[in-house]
Amino acid sequence: MADWIAEYAQSHRHPVNRACHTVGIPTVALGVALLLLSPFLHGLWKVGLGFFLVGWIFQFAGHAAEGKPPEFFKDWRFLFVGLRWWAMKVRGRA
Repeated sequence: MADWIAEYAQSHRHPVNRACHTVGIPTVALGVALLLLSPFLHGLWKVGLGFFLVGWIFQFAGHAAEGKPPEFFKDWRFLFVGLRWWAMKVRGRA
């Protein structure tokens, strides 16, 4: 996992990209969680979808600033590495 985090960090060096991912990753994760709960709570899917879409907008805006495509374009497993990178970043380890 450390190698994946290091590779992920290499393509997320621009400060704007890092800031966008700091906001976008948890926003997408919250959106997914809300979408999973939506069958049990009426109307929650709209909020979940909104969070999901806004989070991805932040991430793609960050990649536009970086000038590099998202890592998951090369390997879909990087979708999960991003969440791990974010958690490490919040703890000051990335």
